[in-house]
Amino acid sequence: MAALKSRYDHLLGTERPEIVEIVNWAAGNGDRSENGDYLYGRKRMREIDRELRHLSRRMKASRVLDPAQQPDKTRVFFGATVELADEDDMRQTVTLVGDDEQDAGAGRIGWSSPLAKAIRGAAIGDVKSVRLPSGLRDWEVVAIDYPAAKGTNTS
Repeated sequence: MAALKSRYDHLLGTERPEIVEIVNWAAGNGDRSENGDYLYGRKRMREIDRELRHLSRRMKASRVLDPAQQPDKTRVFFGATVELADEDDMRQTVTLVGDDEQDAGAGRIGWSSPLAKAIRGAAIGDVKSVRLPSGLRDWEVVAIDYPAAKGTNTS
C-alpha cells in the first residue's frame, strides 16, 4: 500500500504539474498541430491520468493485512513464508504477498500466482499439484513461518 501511495503522490505532486507547465508553455508557442512539446506533453498527461486512475482503484480495493496477526499459523495464508520441496527434493522458499509486491527473484510470489493458489490453506506435509508451463508439478509443504508481531521479542 505504501508503494502505491508513494507512486500516486509522486505522479500527482511532481510529474503531472511539470507536464502541465510544459503543455501550457508549448500551447503559447503557436501552431499546436506541429508542436512536438505540446503533442508529447498531452500524450504524457493522458498516460499519467490513466495511471493515477489505476492506482486510485487499486488503493481503494486494497486491504492492509498484518501477517503476524494471522490466527491460524499452521496453514498457508497471506504473508506466510513457505518452504516447499518438489519430487526431486529440490527446496524452494517463497513468501505469499500482494500481486503488486511480487518479486520472484526475491522469493515473493503474488497471491494470484498459480503456485500461491495451489498452496493456499495447505498445512505442513500437504502435497499440492501446480500446473506450470513446463507441465504438472507436485510440491510438498515442508515448513510454514509468519513474521513475529512488531514489538515481540522472539529470542
